Amino acid sequence: MLPYEKRLKQNSRALRSNMTEAEQALWYYLRRKQINGWQFYRQKPLGRYIVDFYCPAARLVVELDGSQHFESEHAQADQVRDQYLAGLGLRVLRFDNRQVLLETEAVVEVIGKSPPPPLFQRGELMHRGLK
Repeated sequence: MLPYEKRLKQNSRALRSNMTEAEQALWYYLRRKQINGWQFYRQKPLGRYIVDFYCPAARLVVELDGSQHFESEHAQADQVRDQYLAGLGLRVLRFDNRQVLLETEAVVEVIGKSPPPPLFQRGELMHRGLK
Protein backbone atom coordinates (compact mmCIF):
# COMPACT_ATOMS: atom_id res chain seq x y z
CA MET A 1 0.00 0.00 0.00
CA LEU A 2 1.28 3.47 -0.86
CA PRO A 3 1.77 5.94 1.99
CA TYR A 4 -0.49 8.95 2.48
CA GLU A 5 -0.91 11.78 4.94
CA LYS A 6 -3.62 10.83 7.42
CA ARG A 7 -4.96 14.40 7.54
CA LEU A 8 -6.16 14.00 3.94
CA LYS A 9 -8.58 11.17 4.69
CA GLN A 10 -11.44 13.42 5.85
CA ASN A 11 -10.97 15.75 2.86
CA SER A 12 -11.06 12.80 0.46
CA ARG A 13 -14.37 11.65 1.95
CA ALA A 14 -15.83 15.12 1.46
CA LEU A 15 -14.62 15.20 -2.16
CA ARG A 16 -16.26 11.83 -2.85
CA SER A 17 -19.56 13.32 -1.69
CA ASN A 18 -19.17 16.36 -3.96
CA MET A 19 -17.84 15.01 -7.23
CA THR A 20 -17.89 17.25 -10.30
CA GLU A 21 -20.12 16.39 -13.23
CA ALA A 22 -17.10 15.13 -15.18
CA GLU A 23 -15.93 12.98 -12.26
CA GLN A 24 -19.40 11.47 -11.95
CA ALA A 25 -19.51 10.73 -15.68
CA LEU A 26 -16.14 8.97 -15.65
CA TRP A 27 -16.80 7.16 -12.36
CA TYR A 28 -19.79 5.49 -14.02
CA TYR A 29 -17.28 3.65 -16.27
CA LEU A 30 -14.47 3.15 -13.76
CA ARG A 31 -16.45 1.64 -10.92
CA ARG A 32 -17.19 -2.06 -10.54
CA LYS A 33 -14.05 -3.18 -12.40
CA GLN A 34 -15.51 -2.40 -15.82
CA ILE A 35 -12.15 -1.56 -17.41
CA ASN A 36 -9.80 -4.54 -17.74
CA GLY A 37 -11.13 -5.91 -14.46
CA TRP A 38 -9.24 -3.15 -12.64
CA GLN A 39 -10.44 -1.77 -9.32
CA PHE A 40 -10.43 2.02 -9.25
CA TYR A 41 -10.74 4.22 -6.18
CA ARG A 42 -12.02 7.78 -6.31
CA GLN A 43 -10.59 10.75 -4.43
CA LYS A 44 -7.77 8.61 -3.07
CA PRO A 45 -5.09 10.07 -0.79
CA LEU A 46 -1.60 9.23 -2.11
CA GLY A 47 1.38 10.75 -0.40
CA ARG A 48 0.62 14.43 0.14
CA TYR A 49 -2.09 14.62 -2.52
CA ILE A 50 -5.63 13.45 -3.18
CA VAL A 51 -5.93 12.07 -6.70
CA ASP A 52 -9.20 11.92 -8.61
CA PHE A 53 -8.98 8.21 -9.50
CA TYR A 54 -6.42 5.56 -8.63
CA CYS A 55 -5.96 1.99 -9.87
CA PRO A 56 -3.39 0.05 -7.83
CA ALA A 57 -3.28 -2.95 -10.22
CA ALA A 58 -2.22 -0.70 -13.11
CA ARG A 59 -0.31 1.76 -10.88
CA LEU A 60 -2.37 4.40 -12.66
CA VAL A 61 -3.70 7.78 -11.59
CA VAL A 62 -6.40 9.52 -13.64
CA GLU A 63 -6.77 13.26 -13.07
CA LEU A 64 -9.57 15.44 -14.42
CA ASP A 65 -8.74 19.09 -14.89
CA GLY A 66 -11.11 22.04 -14.82
CA SER A 67 -10.39 25.24 -16.73
CA GLN A 68 -8.25 26.65 -13.89
CA HIS A 69 -5.60 24.03 -14.70
CA PHE A 70 -4.81 25.86 -17.93
CA GLU A 71 -3.46 28.85 -15.99
CA SER A 72 0.34 28.79 -15.69
CA GLU A 73 0.29 28.67 -11.87
CA HIS A 74 -1.93 25.59 -11.82
CA ALA A 75 -0.07 23.97 -14.71
CA GLN A 76 3.19 24.27 -12.76
CA ALA A 77 1.59 22.80 -9.64
CA ASP A 78 0.22 19.92 -11.74
CA GLN A 79 3.69 19.25 -13.12
CA VAL A 80 5.17 19.10 -9.59
CA ARG A 81 2.33 16.81 -8.52
CA ASP A 82 2.81 14.51 -11.53
CA GLN A 83 6.55 14.26 -10.84
CA TYR A 84 5.86 13.40 -7.20
CA LEU A 85 3.41 10.65 -8.23
CA ALA A 86 5.87 9.35 -10.83
CA GLY A 87 8.41 9.12 -8.01
CA LEU A 88 6.00 6.72 -6.30
CA GLY A 89 6.08 4.56 -9.45
CA LEU A 90 2.70 5.76 -10.75
CA ARG A 91 1.63 6.82 -14.24
CA VAL A 92 -0.63 9.84 -14.50
CA LEU A 93 -3.21 10.38 -17.22
CA ARG A 94 -4.81 13.83 -17.40
CA PHE A 95 -8.02 14.77 -19.16
CA ASP A 96 -9.89 18.03 -19.08
CA ASN A 97 -13.46 18.04 -17.84
CA ARG A 98 -14.86 19.09 -21.20
CA GLN A 99 -13.14 16.18 -22.91
CA VAL A 100 -14.58 13.74 -20.38
CA LEU A 101 -18.09 15.11 -20.82
CA LEU A 102 -18.03 15.27 -24.63
CA GLU A 103 -15.80 12.30 -25.47
CA THR A 104 -16.36 9.95 -22.55
CA GLU A 105 -15.97 6.73 -24.52
CA ALA A 106 -12.68 7.92 -26.06
CA VAL A 107 -11.34 8.78 -22.59
CA VAL A 108 -12.39 5.36 -21.29
CA GLU A 109 -10.66 3.73 -24.26
CA VAL A 110 -7.39 5.56 -23.53
CA ILE A 111 -7.55 4.46 -19.89
CA GLY A 112 -8.26 0.87 -20.90
CA LYS A 113 -5.30 0.80 -23.28
CA SER A 114 -2.87 1.94 -20.60
CA PRO A 115 -0.17 -0.69 -20.41
CA PRO A 116 -0.04 -2.76 -17.26
CA PRO A 117 2.93 -2.16 -14.97
CA PRO A 118 5.97 -4.39 -15.32
CA LEU A 119 5.84 -7.60 -13.34
CA PHE A 120 8.54 -6.33 -10.98
CA GLN A 121 9.16 -2.71 -10.11
CA ARG A 122 12.74 -1.46 -9.92
CA GLY A 123 14.43 -2.83 -6.81
CA GLU A 124 11.55 -5.18 -6.08
CA LEU A 125 13.58 -8.30 -6.88
CA MET A 126 15.96 -7.57 -4.01
CA HIS A 127 13.10 -6.90 -1.58
CA ARG A 128 11.52 -10.22 -2.48
CA GLY A 129 14.82 -12.02 -2.01
CA LEU A 130 14.88 -13.09 -5.66
CA LYS A 131 18.20 -11.54 -6.61
